Amino acid sequence: MNHSYDMRQGGASISYGRHVRALTTLGIPIIIGQLGTIIQGLADTIMVGHFSAHSLAAAGFVNNVMTLVLIFALGYSYALTPVVGPLHARNEFEKAGETLRAGVLVNGALGMGLFLLMGTLYFFLDRMGQPEELLPEIRPYYLIVLVSIPIQSLFNAFKQFFDGIGNTQTPMWIMIGANVFNIVGNWLLIYGVGPFPVLGLFGAGISTTLSRVLMLAVIYGIFVSKPAYRKYREGFRRRGATGWGMLNKLGWPLGLQMGMETATFSLCAVMQGWLGAAPLAAHQVMTNIGSTCFMIYYGIGAAVAVRVSHFHGVGDLRNVRRCAFTGYLLILAVGITLATLISTFIHEICSFFTDDMEIRRIVVSLVIPFVLYQLGDGLQTNFANALRGIADVRPLMRYAFICYIVVSLPLSYVLGFTCHIGPAGIWMAYPVALTLAGVLFCRRFLKHTRT
Repeated sequence: MNHSYDMRQGGASISYGRHVRALTTLGIPIIIGQLGTIIQGLADTIMVGHFSAHSLAAAGFVNNVMTLVLIFALGYSYALTPVVGPLHARNEFEKAGETLRAGVLVNGALGMGLFLLMGTLYFFLDRMGQPEELLPEIRPYYLIVLVSIPIQSLFNAFKQFFDGIGNTQTPMWIMIGANVFNIVGNWLLIYGVGPFPVLGLFGAGISTTLSRVLMLAVIYGIFVSKPAYRKYREGFRRRGATGWGMLNKLGWPLGLQMGMETATFSLCAVMQGWLGAAPLAAHQVMTNIGSTCFMIYYGIGAAVAVRVSHFHGVGDLRNVRRCAFTGYLLILAVGITLATLISTFIHEICSFFTDDMEIRRIVVSLVIPFVLYQLGDGLQTNFANALRGIADVRPLMRYAFICYIVVSLPLSYVLGFTCHIGPAGIWMAYPVALTLAGVLFCRRFLKHTRT
């Protein structure tokens, strides 16, 4: 799908209504695809939660640790959008294909590096302060999910390429299909349906890893076989493809920015584990709910990044700004709606995850900080993507370090433990850190898009 018609108006401002329609057209498939990923995690959490409370807590620990590197890898792959987008807008299709080849190489190398890093961490799981009784379930689940990291990194490269050329629907359908595959696999392997053994949490890990293999195989098959991508394949097949240096230069700040943001949730899961299995399980439940909201914001933000990269590629700064602010207005409206619905129906939502009343009580206590951080989360998501669209990403790393490492983690510890507020105190740092990040990202964007 090509949206370059908007770039042929001689720099005239496009109406907000037209920006809304274009962002919606691009963003809805991204949202659906990303929600498929979240539903995959939700399915694991819900089905494992009904298998046993201990399995839910073990899944919460492993998923939060693994999410840290998976989000870093996803952020690193985001570098493809601001490079591929302008090339596509200028009809430089072979060059875009070369960039994809470079993206596959650097993302594959990153995936293997993260695999080795997290493989080393496996030998120190017993030193991370988690309840001793969870380790027999944590260890095998950790190993099977570990195998999928390089596979997911390669898929990310192809997905960001498809998003960058304006085709957000193909990754959406692939991710939906993989999600259905994962849910069926969970049902068969967690509970031991038919000839399959009862594998519990380990069965959920097998299903998740196989679904990621399926995603990579399908998206690669589509790219190399469909006639529509022939104009990109010429560059993709060219040996010695250029562009890896630029992707690496952009990828590290993006990956570290998202990685440090995710670290506030993943490391807070470790803190919750210090309080016991029930706070850890509650953190996992509420993180899944929060991630669902974030992925909706991200779908709109990713559409902003694609559109901004196209406008920026042809030097249209007026519409770069208008597109970014339209995106935030959309995210703001969605965020208010979601926060209202979730806070109203939190008891009903809890019942999907667990029947354990202690876990449900703690989840309810996390609603107030959850509602408070939605506006800041939407702000930082939108303007981080707007900065990605104009390829101004180096400051993101610095701002993320200040907000998420210097401010958020110490504040979580102080409120949770020093002030004895407990699980809700650990979460109260999120509104402060995410809002501060959003303000800094927005300020940087305004400074660099003055017309």
